[in-house]
Amino acid sequence: MFKKRNATLPLFFVCITVGFLLAGATDDVVVNGLNSDNVFRLRAFSGTFRNQLDPVQPDAVIFLSEQMFDGLVSLDNSMNPKAALAEYWDKSHNGRVYRFYLRKKVMFHHDAEMTAEDVKFSLERILNPEAQSPFAHFFLDKVVGAREFYTGRAREVFGFKVVDRYTIEIHWTKPYSMVLYLMSMHFCKILPRERVLDQRKGFFQKPSGTGPFRFDSWLRDNRLNIVGVRLQRFRDYFGGASALEFVEFCPHYRLDHFLDGEIEAIPVISEKLLKSDYQVFEDGSIYPFYLGMSCHIAPLNDTLVRRAIARGINKSQILRIIYEAQYHRQPSSSFIPPRLPGFFLTDDSSTFYPGQTVDLLKAAGFSEENPLPALTLFLELPRSEFNYKFYQELRRQLHEVGIELKVEYYRDREEIKEFDEPYLVLNGHLLNFPGPEDIIRPMFYSHSLTNLCFYQNAQLDRILLEAETEASWSRRIKLFRKIEEILKSEMPAIPLYSQQNRVAMQPYVKGLQVPPLGLNYLKIKNLRLQK
Repeated sequence: MFKKRNATLPLFFVCITVGFLLAGATDDVVVNGLNSDNVFRLRAFSGTFRNQLDPVQPDAVIFLSEQMFDGLVSLDNSMNPKAALAEYWDKSHNGRVYRFYLRKKVMFHHDAEMTAEDVKFSLERILNPEAQSPFAHFFLDKVVGAREFYTGRAREVFGFKVVDRYTIEIHWTKPYSMVLYLMSMHFCKILPRERVLDQRKGFFQKPSGTGPFRFDSWLRDNRLNIVGVRLQRFRDYFGGASALEFVEFCPHYRLDHFLDGEIEAIPVISEKLLKSDYQVFEDGSIYPFYLGMSCHIAPLNDTLVRRAIARGINKSQILRIIYEAQYHRQPSSSFIPPRLPGFFLTDDSSTFYPGQTVDLLKAAGFSEENPLPALTLFLELPRSEFNYKFYQELRRQLHEVGIELKVEYYRDREEIKEFDEPYLVLNGHLLNFPGPEDIIRPMFYSHSLTNLCFYQNAQLDRILLEAETEASWSRRIKLFRKIEEILKSEMPAIPLYSQQNRVAMQPYVKGLQVPPLGLNYLKIKNLRLQK
């Protein structure tokens, strides 16, 4: 998955499966073994490889899921739903029943036909407690019978109904306008029922899907540790076979591999890639970052204090300090990203008014004689140059307006929940699907387990539940705009910036179109190499 790189690269490694050869010196690696005209090699943002290929798990590599599996629906480049495994669909007049008509003769990689039973099984699996998928909450109170199945009171989800071999219905408790967007997401991929039940967890050591590429082999280092994966073209893909024969995905490719033309894609890890003839793409990911505040602990339980802190932060200056070539970061002041469908809010980032910070703190009863208690900034491990620069600049800015800051690093969010002093926490949220509820519910809903601000607002909760089941798109947008107004008024967190990945491609890579949700969703099938 394209993600922030944290780990340190090893000095050398040898990928046994695909022919990385150790060439004497400990830092000399040769890429060889396959006809490069048919192989697309790319390095991921992560410094380590997560060999998790189960799409319902939070640490699954989305990029790999997109190559090996398909869902009922996908998104086009304008973020509109389009047919995938479902050739077409319709819905009932009350908007509570969606019927999907599957393509016929779609084959899994192991030569079995995909049917409605596979769809029902795959969607139920998201809700199966044995899978322990965090994405179950997208269905729990929305699909008929989902909670009963999740809690063990039913043997199946009655809202997932197989009509016949090629037709399946989803029955919703209330009209839900985001059905098609939800069905397009990476965790709603369709798996072969019989094969998963037969192989259990072993299935994901060599998974089978309907996607344009099939699992070929793991890439391993000289100690046989898995460091990547190799996929092979699926010639019977219903959407037409790819021009590429293989895809190799590994985080350990080096800059010199790219500069020597041995690999096709790499994150922009060096400024020289921005000053060259290489193709550089900024992805379309919706990845906002916020500075959350402990709304349940004094003095941050006071709205005036939270507003004061927001006015004292110069976001543009922070972005200059934490600049990294591989990311494009833009200051933000909106809680709901304006790039979401239907949201064209003016994202005015000019919110730096340090004079107002002093006035608001005085109104809240704080002054030089009675200063605000020191705040703790929580940053996620590991310690990094980025974390250090962010903390130092934020501490400098807040010190200038009379607010002292110290830092703590955490491994698990439970450490933050147990903290009993006022704190700030840097929190990035990569959207799972392009709907504002995927930000509002996890971060600001009163009953969310991931609400690290401990913010509670009954009005916001009520509007959110109404918006999630609102059938009218225009009324739904208005409801979320009301939520935006509430959050800007009460400021439980500070919108800081949005982040997009930068990836360099060789000039001979043709046909790349950046997906609306980012390069995690890149369809390698559509690429071709013209060397």
